[in-house]
Amino acid sequence: MKFWNRIENSKFAPIMSALLAALLFGLNAPLSKLLLSDLSPMYMVAFLYLGAGIGMLLLHTLTQEGKSEAPLTVREMPWTVSMILLDVLAPFFLMWGLQRTSAANASLLFNFEMVATSLIALGFFRESIGKRMWFSIGIITIASIFLSIDFSDVSAWEFSSGSLLVIAACGCWGLENNCTRNMSAKSPAEIVIVKGFGSGTTALVIAMLMKNSFPDSLFPIMGAGVLGFVAYGLSIFLYVKAQRYLGAARTSAYYAAAPFMGVLLSMLILKEFPGWNFAVAAWLMLCGVYLAIREKHIHKHLHEKLVHNHAHLHDDQHHNHEHNPPVVGWHFHEHTHESCTHVHPHSPDIHHRHQHC
Repeated sequence: MKFWNRIENSKFAPIMSALLAALLFGLNAPLSKLLLSDLSPMYMVAFLYLGAGIGMLLLHTLTQEGKSEAPLTVREMPWTVSMILLDVLAPFFLMWGLQRTSAANASLLFNFEMVATSLIALGFFRESIGKRMWFSIGIITIASIFLSIDFSDVSAWEFSSGSLLVIAACGCWGLENNCTRNMSAKSPAEIVIVKGFGSGTTALVIAMLMKNSFPDSLFPIMGAGVLGFVAYGLSIFLYVKAQRYLGAARTSAYYAAAPFMGVLLSMLILKEFPGWNFAVAAWLMLCGVYLAIREKHIHKHLHEKLVHNHAHLHDDQHHNHEHNPPVVGWHFHEHTHESCTHVHPHSPDIHHRHQHC
């Protein structure tokens, strides 16, 4: 994770982190599609998340990644439990859907996660959404509906069951993203470890209770574990880092690059070449993603007095408290932000979750 430490002072660091997280998650659909021939959907979910948890635990232990990050506490318990349960349900819907639709189709439908995340962020957490973001949400919703319709028989158009299951997965992930948003000030490595072991163990128990057939070979288990570490572990780690600065809705907008990576891999690995409706939906979604990325947010705003604990530097206008002796570099401790009013471009990060009229 030295990558992040080198560029975190840059204003583009959160964007780069979100895009890299998207590229890693783009591996999920096409490679999971290959492994599903040897694993049931629930066992697939279990080994993906266990791989993420084990891999991040080893990385965290060997490199001391996150030593300057604030640890999780009991306060985050409700969000942690909700995150784990949603992380079992969402991949299960996805794996079930992948058995009924192409990996390329599922990959592009992942963009609906941005819509779900944004609407939940607005409706339940009052995260601000501008005009461009609303247009983006509308365009991506239309594209997702268009992509979900089975055009093979024009006389009897119907929604694909596989596509609807993928959309259900996106809805669960949208809610889970907002749960994670409320934990993003804490150690991303710890979040991934808890998520990995919690969701993985829960899915494993469910698979056994459902009496799913256990894989005969060790290869698919190891394959799912490695894929889980890369596409879930590292991807979620970078996603949480970005979400801390960008908020839930905007991080999901950049994360929308993941589906296009998945589509490309589906064409290269699985030789899946979608039809004309896929091309139209892809063009619409690219327009929607572009609008989301171009959104600007600036106004005079009030910071009410705030006490919290997270990793921070003292080179911005929000962390001007003093240490004796002085502290240089990243560190964490409980600190107070005094009330102030100012104007500057901002996102709904952990310091800008104020209300809008």
